[in-house]
Amino acid sequence: MTSPFTLLFASNNRHKAEEINSILGEQFQIITLAEAGIVIDIPEPHDTIAANAAEKSSVIYQLTGKNCFGEDTGLEVEALGGAPGVKSARFAGEKATALDNMTKLQELMKGQKNRKARFVTVISLRLNGEHHLFSGMCSGTLAEVPAGKDGFGYDPLFIPDGSKQSFAEMSMDEKNKFSHRKKAVQAMITFLQQVEKK
Repeated sequence: MTSPFTLLFASNNRHKAEEINSILGEQFQIITLAEAGIVIDIPEPHDTIAANAAEKSSVIYQLTGKNCFGEDTGLEVEALGGAPGVKSARFAGEKATALDNMTKLQELMKGQKNRKARFVTVISLRLNGEHHLFSGMCSGTLAEVPAGKDGFGYDPLFIPDGSKQSFAEMSMDEKNKFSHRKKAVQAMITFLQQVEKK
C-alpha cells in the first residue's frame, strides 16, 4: 500500500537522510531539501534539542505549507554535565568539523574514568498543520580512541550499551538495532500509521 504521506525532511545533512531512509523503508517517502530545490541554512538558536528540531520544521512548514519534519540530535556526556548536548554539531566552534568536535571531546575526557554518555534525538513533525514531537535515546560509553570508518559525527567514539563496537564500526542495520534516531523515527512511523488508519 502506498502511503499518502510524503514528508519534507528539514535538513541538509545527507548522512541523516540516508539513515532515516534506511529506517523508513518503503513505508513513507521523504524528500530532502536538496531534492525539493530548497536552498536554506536553518539556524539552531535554541538551548534545547527539541526547540531546535521544532525550529527546523517550523521554518520549512511556513516556507512550503507541506507536511515536514525536522530533527536534532545531541551527545550528552555525564562527566561533562550533559555537554556537548545541544551544541554537539558546533562543540569546537561554528565552523567545526566532526573531527574537530571529536578532538575537543577527547581532550576534555583525558583521564576521565566516568565515560558514560548518551545520544538523544528529537523529531518535530508538522502534519496537516499540527505539531508533534517524538524522541529516542541510546545510552553507551565513550571510547578513548576513535574506531571505525562508517557513520558520522561522534560515531567513532560512541559504543552503545550491549555492544563492543562503536557506531562507526557497524553497518547501518547493526547501528539501527541500538540507534537513538531509529527509536525516534519508529515512534513517528507508529504515529503516522495510526493516522493512516483513521
